[in-house]
Amino acid sequence: MDQLVIRDADVVDGSGAPSYRADVVIHQGRIVQIVKEAAASGCQRPRAMRELDAEGLVLSPGFIDMHAHSDLALLRDPDHSAKAAQGVTLEVLGQDGLSYAPVDDRTLEEVRRAITGWNGYGDDLDMDWRSVGEYLDRLDGGIAVNAAYLIPQGTVRALVVGWEDRPATPAELDRMRQLVAEGLEQGAVGLSSGLTYTPGMYAGNAELTELCRVVGSYGGYYCPHHRSYGAGALEAYAEMVTLTREAGCPLHLAHATMNFGVNKGRASELLTLLDDALDAGADITLDTYPYTPGSTTLAALLPSWASEGGPAGALTRLTDPATAARIRHDLEVTGADGCHGVPVEWETIEISGVSDPALAHHVGRTVRELADERGEEPWTVAHRLLVGDRLGTTILQHVGHEENVRAIMRHRAHTGGSDGILQGTKPHPRAYGTFPRYLGHYVRELGVLTLEECVARLTARPAARLRLPDRGLVREGYRADLVLFDPETVGAGSTFAEPRTLPTGIPYVLVDGRFVIEDGRRTDELAGRAVRRTPV
Repeated sequence: MDQLVIRDADVVDGSGAPSYRADVVIHQGRIVQIVKEAAASGCQRPRAMRELDAEGLVLSPGFIDMHAHSDLALLRDPDHSAKAAQGVTLEVLGQDGLSYAPVDDRTLEEVRRAITGWNGYGDDLDMDWRSVGEYLDRLDGGIAVNAAYLIPQGTVRALVVGWEDRPATPAELDRMRQLVAEGLEQGAVGLSSGLTYTPGMYAGNAELTELCRVVGSYGGYYCPHHRSYGAGALEAYAEMVTLTREAGCPLHLAHATMNFGVNKGRASELLTLLDDALDAGADITLDTYPYTPGSTTLAALLPSWASEGGPAGALTRLTDPATAARIRHDLEVTGADGCHGVPVEWETIEISGVSDPALAHHVGRTVRELADERGEEPWTVAHRLLVGDRLGTTILQHVGHEENVRAIMRHRAHTGGSDGILQGTKPHPRAYGTFPRYLGHYVRELGVLTLEECVARLTARPAARLRLPDRGLVREGYRADLVLFDPETVGAGSTFAEPRTLPTGIPYVLVDGRFVIEDGRRTDELAGRAVRRTPV
């Protein structure tokens, strides 16, 4: 007898086709048999050591989070219910051009400080890896869900060039190409950039194009957080389309939003740009989260010149009164490139987490509220936080537009990504709620997508972008990374007030055929592993 049979499930298989009733048999981590309409057909039904009655539940492929910031959380927190309870069975790490491999001792320390707000400093972990392959090997030691990795271009630049705002020399560019090739050979699925984050933003398009040529030759893809989501957003999107087409590299647009007041109602312009490129033969996908506000670190808003030299350079400039005044002018008047060219609106900047517990009273308040309460200028509050928290403060940025969110999620190239930052007392609820919110709010309540359309965007389409030959569909021979959910009750429990609340209506999640969520509770299974690039 086989290991497990899931009986009478309503299978939404990830292809976008209509659902069907079936018994699904799982053995040794794979789907070995699918018997459609088994109860009605009169045929002998499959038997197994364990049988699970799925009456009233939808069985779909496990969800793929195309934009995750769990690079350390997967190692730190074996439970990882933030993602497992959502039905996520695979996360893509190494996002926004900054992560923890490839590094040397110097670069690792610099990166740890630069993205403390994303992942914590990591002093609770033994970071004994240096290469991409060694990091993936560490993940293979056992994690809650599977993980793929993008080579972070900013980290590569920090390793080779440093944190200076200058072009790479020919020798430095050769070394960066070599590091990207090595990372792909070791299993990375592509390259990411954070082009509003230092030091990645110091790279010109010629440099990025050369790195993307390497990525394309290995069958990987480029995932940029491009140069602006505010002023000049459409030009920034077009820049990435042109760059990757010249390089012969597939493009995946990270958290493809149209935020800030200047872009209200302009999603159609972005979608026309993408449709024209797709119709002309471009290979493009994108991801979004189903919320309006964004989330990042407070330090990310700084102008790029203020962050040259890395975290130490930024702190030195912030503590010099004349330079700090110049930073303030760029933020509040000019519109810093770190804030997407838009003058900062302090009433939209909510503190979501701090690294120093002594600053915890700031969490949950906007910079404007904190300033008004103390009779101070907003910049005074922001400056005190930046320096006092050593750049470790995370924020929510309330600048999105619902009509843009809905329009973009309907697009034919759309996939789902949480962009979930798990640090902070009050993180963005997308970290705990993205995938059930798609299914509950945007499918069941609003009808923006059909259930079959939505599941395809969260499963098969991202699996195709990742070039995974045996994931993303309910098919015989495929990996048994699966989720069972109740379409009538599935929904995000997380809110902006209570962001760490787990979702409802997802009683079972399997990774490699093993239950990581059973009867709505996290088991002790660590069934996840590193998912490496499929060689071309």
